[in-house]
Amino acid sequence: MKGRKLLMIPGPIEFEPEVLSALGAPTTSHVAPNFIQSFGNALRMMKKVWLAPTGQAFIMAGTGTLAMDMAGSNLIEKGDRALVISTGYFGLRYAELLKRYGAEVTVLEAPMGDVVSLEVIENELKNKSYKLLTFTHVDTSTAVLVDPKPIGALAQKYNVLSILDGVCSVAGEEIRQEEWGIDVVLTASQKAIGVPPGLALLVASTKAMEVWKNRKTPVANYYSDWANWLPIMQAYELGNPSYFGTPAVNLVMALEKSLEIILQEGMEIRFARHHKMATAFREALKAIGLKSIPLRDEISASTLSAPYYPNGIIGNQFLQNVNQEGVILAGGLLPSIKNDYFRIGHMGSINRADTLSTIGAIEVSLKRGGFIFEEGAGMKAAQKVLG
Repeated sequence: MKGRKLLMIPGPIEFEPEVLSALGAPTTSHVAPNFIQSFGNALRMMKKVWLAPTGQAFIMAGTGTLAMDMAGSNLIEKGDRALVISTGYFGLRYAELLKRYGAEVTVLEAPMGDVVSLEVIENELKNKSYKLLTFTHVDTSTAVLVDPKPIGALAQKYNVLSILDGVCSVAGEEIRQEEWGIDVVLTASQKAIGVPPGLALLVASTKAMEVWKNRKTPVANYYSDWANWLPIMQAYELGNPSYFGTPAVNLVMALEKSLEIILQEGMEIRFARHHKMATAFREALKAIGLKSIPLRDEISASTLSAPYYPNGIIGNQFLQNVNQEGVILAGGLLPSIKNDYFRIGHMGSINRADTLSTIGAIEVSLKRGGFIFEEGAGMKAAQKVLG
């Protein structure tokens, strides 16, 4: 469509036409046979995307924060100890969320652009008893990537429930929930899952469901209580109508279509594609002369980048210039450095053309702002990675 701009922010993202077509279909009843089938298919496919075949999937009308809230409220009781491993804004948000449910929270906060070492995490688990730990796989405020596998192993070693905030990672970064022993993996629809905003998505392990069933007190959040939602999910997966709250009918049908597309691509290929596109962005940014928040490539996300503005570049003007070149980027989010950096989302259906168009728009806008660099260096670096 003429005048349409390329949306390269960390959610919402660019969506596949088939997904938007499903979203725009006439709305049916939430107990109609075709919708029951779509809902059941989506629940089953979620477990394949999460690589959690025995997990319990939940689809809720809401945001990623609701998915965080559902995990926290169902698994925490007043006085429980929780360990939060933070690499940015959303780790600290989870700490505040858990406190609302009466948790005694300890926060291990990484230095800017870095991760908390496994030694520090294990030392904490060794010296104090915790019920659960949470960590953000990719913090949307910093683009820092945390390796879930060893943290899952530590949680199992010390018999602690683990919650992975995968809002900015599920279906983009490698996650093997069941193999890695992660108890809850949650996300939102508008990121790498590839569906417009409005769905909170979560898969819980058998262990997490057992801990919830053995609670001594009622869940303190009525809307999020698994006691209300589990029968609904079980009914839909078995092909039966059920009701607690009206589901987001069209979004669920769009989710079914997007999950089909994801699984048709294949998880291994999808993980590799995201890594390749992210590498192209990183190499391009380095070639231009921009530094990013993550301190090392191995802790840099495949789903977004967070480069600092170079000296002399005014952030708002730069983003406006990029917009004029037909690309929409996001400003900073972390309060302490909000005006010092910008964010590029590269997840979901992103392809070679999207990557090169975005890098080209960044180069043109930096030049317009007076930043001196080798013109075309970013494009050449990206093309070398992309082939």
